[in-house]
Amino acid sequence: MQNSNLINCEPLKSLVRTVPDFPKPGILFYDITTLLKDKTGFAQLIDAFAAYYIGKDIDLVLGIEARGFIFGPALAYRLNAGFVPVRKPKKLPAKTARVSYDLEYGTDSLEIHLDAIQPGERVVIVDDLLATGGTMQATVQLVRQMGGVIAGLGFAVELDFLKGRAKFPEYDVLSLLHYDE
Repeated sequence: MQNSNLINCEPLKSLVRTVPDFPKPGILFYDITTLLKDKTGFAQLIDAFAAYYIGKDIDLVLGIEARGFIFGPALAYRLNAGFVPVRKPKKLPAKTARVSYDLEYGTDSLEIHLDAIQPGERVVIVDDLLATGGTMQATVQLVRQMGGVIAGLGFAVELDFLKGRAKFPEYDVLSLLHYDE
């Protein structure tokens, strides 16, 4: 789904460092830390997220550990919404809901406080990267279990060639930077 308020982020690609053979040979890693440290680039990225979601009555922005914590609070502030962290197990102090999901070699889990989302609240879930979509699928499952309404899934970067977007046909998926290889 496209929004007329979408800001062109293509120029921000020049601020993303590529690191060959990380974390293993044959992988080209898109390192956004160089974009994050650029005050103008980082502001443009947050502005692009905000422009897309303003007017969509967002109650909460959920950020997935760890890099969703970078974008989530800034976006929540801009949307006048609350921020909710989605964390790895045993990091949250109160009672939690947990979902496990498959990784390439094994499983992992994510947790959210049981009182973090009230039924009917509209949420946007943000993370740094959409690759295969497994982490986002787990987070979507948590939100749905709690009765939240998913208003959108937002990513700074999408690796189009991994086709993670295909796992979310029923959701409004926003990716600001796209890579085809």
